[in-house]
Amino acid sequence: MTKLLFIKASPLPDDVSRSMVVASAFLEKYQQENPDDVIERIDVYDHEIPLIDGAFLTAGNELRAGKAFTDLEPAMQEKLTAFDALTQQFMDADRYVIVSPLWNLGIPPMLKAYFDTVVVAGKTFRYTQSGPEGLLKGKKALQIHGSGGVYSTGDSDLETHGEPYINTILNFVGVETLPSVFVEGVDYDPTRKDEILNAAIEESVRRIQLF
Repeated sequence: MTKLLFIKASPLPDDVSRSMVVASAFLEKYQQENPDDVIERIDVYDHEIPLIDGAFLTAGNELRAGKAFTDLEPAMQEKLTAFDALTQQFMDADRYVIVSPLWNLGIPPMLKAYFDTVVVAGKTFRYTQSGPEGLLKGKKALQIHGSGGVYSTGDSDLETHGEPYINTILNFVGVETLPSVFVEGVDYDPTRKDEILNAAIEESVRRIQLF
């Protein structure tokens, strides 16, 4: 059974976020064409994502030094368990759709925190003599990326670290990334909003065949 993990990285409601409007149309068509697939959804701004902080790193060092998990503080046990659950959920999926906005030329902070639960040595990648190797081979991902201006082409493509970062992270753990769908330029020219959204929806639907 194929499992698709749908990752939403915008705190806006689905009908307000332009990238989610496109993603919702994509999901509807995807479900029609793949009725037996299981779709799981995680909203990184609604889900409590465990943050890597000093206490987290200290606990990791203590475990590696031989300390028993049950000897950790209960709150830290809960945090590590939640962290591991997110890692496992990502590992169990076969396909991914990541919907994210461009914020200040980067990605939303909670999406970065989420990816910290995904990139885990020994689980999603490993170190080898020739360098790190991704362990999630055979999986595919589609990114639907929204921005008010146009950053996917022209000189501005060198100014954004959002969409390239996400693809780099996914490739690092072995996931093949499909060509991204950009929902961009509405803030630059609001009169073209419907045109831009419809074009992005059509493009996203075409990506289904690449899965």
